Amino acid sequence: MFEYRCNSIDWKPSPLVALATIPDGSRVAAAREDGSLELWIVSPGSLSWHSQLIIHGDPKSRISHLAWVDTRLFSSSIDGTISEWDLFDLKQKVVLDSIGVSIWQMAVAPPSTVEPVQNVYLSEKSDDEEGESGVENGSEFDEAEEKPEVPDRRLAVACDDGCVRIYYVSDSEKLTYFRSLPRVSGRALSVTWSSDAQRIFSGSSDGITVGLGGLGNGSELCIWSLLSLRCGVLVSGDSTGSVKFWDSQHGTLLQSHSNHKGDVNALAASPSHNRVFSAGADGQVILYKLAGGTLKSLDSKSTSTKKWDYIGCVRAHTHDVRALTVAVPISSEGSLPDRNAKGKSRKQRRKEKPGGVSYHKWANLGVPVLISAGDDAKLFAYSVQEFTKFHPHDICPAPQRVPMQMVHTTVFNQTSLLLVQDSCSLDILGIHISSDSSGRVSTKPLVRVKSKGGRKIICSAISNAGSLFAYSDQTRPSLFELKKNKLGNNPWSPNRKRLPDIPSAHSMVFSCDCSRLIIAGHDRKIYTVGTDSMELLHTLTPRQEAQEGESHPREPPITKLYTSTDDHWLAAINCFGDVYVFNLETHRQHWFISRVDGASVAAAGFHPKDNNVLVISTSSNQVFALDVEARELGKWSLLQTLCLPKKYQEFPGEVLGLSFSPSPSSSSVIIYSSSAKCLIEFGKPMELGEEMGLSEGVEDKIASAGLKKLGNGNRKRRFEEYQKESKSNEREEIETSKHPVLYLKHLSKNAILVVEKPWMEVIKSLDSQPVHRHIYGT
Repeated sequence: MFEYRCNSIDWKPSPLVALATIPDGSRVAAAREDGSLELWIVSPGSLSWHSQLIIHGDPKSRISHLAWVDTRLFSSSIDGTISEWDLFDLKQKVVLDSIGVSIWQMAVAPPSTVEPVQNVYLSEKSDDEEGESGVENGSEFDEAEEKPEVPDRRLAVACDDGCVRIYYVSDSEKLTYFRSLPRVSGRALSVTWSSDAQRIFSGSSDGITVGLGGLGNGSELCIWSLLSLRCGVLVSGDSTGSVKFWDSQHGTLLQSHSNHKGDVNALAASPSHNRVFSAGADGQVILYKLAGGTLKSLDSKSTSTKKWDYIGCVRAHTHDVRALTVAVPISSEGSLPDRNAKGKSRKQRRKEKPGGVSYHKWANLGVPVLISAGDDAKLFAYSVQEFTKFHPHDICPAPQRVPMQMVHTTVFNQTSLLLVQDSCSLDILGIHISSDSSGRVSTKPLVRVKSKGGRKIICSAISNAGSLFAYSDQTRPSLFELKKNKLGNNPWSPNRKRLPDIPSAHSMVFSCDCSRLIIAGHDRKIYTVGTDSMELLHTLTPRQEAQEGESHPREPPITKLYTSTDDHWLAAINCFGDVYVFNLETHRQHWFISRVDGASVAAAGFHPKDNNVLVISTSSNQVFALDVEARELGKWSLLQTLCLPKKYQEFPGEVLGLSFSPSPSSSSVIIYSSSAKCLIEFGKPMELGEEMGLSEGVEDKIASAGLKKLGNGNRKRRFEEYQKESKSNEREEIETSKHPVLYLKHLSKNAILVVEKPWMEVIKSLDSQPVHRHIYGT
């Protein structure tokens, strides 16, 4: 397979500013500077972390902090607002209007069984000035104690005016104000609760840590992060690069470490609270460990004499590290099939690739994972228990990958066109492929279309003929016709076509004959628009089989759309992995498939050789070939899906897409991620060797995937015969990529186009400078 490579595409990912892990440790929310939010699934035993969903928030409202309240996700903003992120409807909803000052950080009170609510706030004043409790004597707190109904969870907010405000989180659409704690001089930059939810600690810009008395002087010391441990120790990270451990009961300094060479931006603790991690502007992540092992007692007296030792540091980021969080892998989202340890022959030990498979040695079920995020837009995972032993794992080698789509044979003299989606604009590029053997590909800008008012573009599509392209921002979709002019300075021009009144879209696709534009609206309906008449032809409503009589859609939003090459089938996939198959001739739903293998769908597509075959790659690194017309698992998938090589089950990077060979005689498909690609031949079986991970429970596992079984009594015999026949076939290998891959597409049966970008070039394009000016290799 000859590869033509293109690296001329602009790619500038947005920095990560905040992280938060859901209380059960299964999902991690990541917020970027451009206002977008990503939800990542912690996937054990696989190199693939799956971005379950992306919500495009307000780009003008910069997120400062994230916080989970049970399963609800909130964010604070520099503009003084607090928003809740609807993970079902993929919306950002403001639950607290601007309070007039910036909000730097939030902290959710741990669940407390103590009633009434008692918040102990200690300011920089002495105990004699405010009393033992540190709470002002007034009617406000008395009234709070007499409230008949007290919500379970409270949210403390550190504000720019030096005040910490407390809000109740209830089932209503807005937060309920409770009270404000005494204001301090400077800005309140950090806030945290004690483990019993009875005390609040806050750090400010004048070096005063609320609750500990005067810890600094002048305006040069900023407390950027606070961490309260169950043993009664409070950890602070400040602008001098110091990480300090305090006795929270008496306000005395226990220990201080000055290993950072810049501001300490974030702190995190292991679930056992015997390890503390710090990260800062020097790009380092540092581990401190409590001398003597685990904490067996929460008594602060027993821990005040113990020391926190500096263990070591890891430098994976090239820029400032902004956030840390700890997650715990689970097995309900994309777990791998059980591997049989018995009966395996001894394998020859092979040298591991650097920085690669060491992740599999520690990323297992229930093992805590430390995650860091920074200005280089990267997410890295570390072993909490063996932090310095293993290399960090790059969760997302291609952050905020540029969406693009290529059409090879267009109406413009067979010119190949590439549609590139930027945050607020669309570019149509002409592709020129070199005639020599160098494999170089150059691009020429033809047309650029900007969104109205600089609104963020959510999705886009281009027709197979290249004459039509469309996009949708956060307000409405737009359709354009691309024309080539014979006269004028600009030979190419886009003409806007007026669409009917349709809501904004999460996904869109053109029919293969270019006669229809299919739009998945944010109202969870699918709209079909005629590109000639510009009229709304049909409206489809995705439903589960039990909901066919209901009119209002209750399903999650559709985020992926795929059509068969004969325009007979439409596959619509929601953000959680449910698949809805529609018959475009009868305009009715034909099949509903609930979360294949219990995982999300990473990529899919109809095979051009057989329009009834829908190929799906899941976040658990499994491949399914579904017979859509028969509503059952296809023959290849029946015998091969749960017997894929372990190499593919450990496929590096999240699967980004599928590319089918255009040859009518070929049944192959290339599955690719930003780090690797794999060719799977559906026309021939794969080798079933000792590395296939074949288990005796294949029958049960196929049934557990939620798919209809194929055949009956002869199936076991057919499976055994297929094993014998497949031994002589050669297994395909996985090929890793040197640079992050953004897009891959077949040009012909024996040639593909690979759009990639060296990461060092991406780093140079970022607004912020690397921590170290000299980057190795430049």
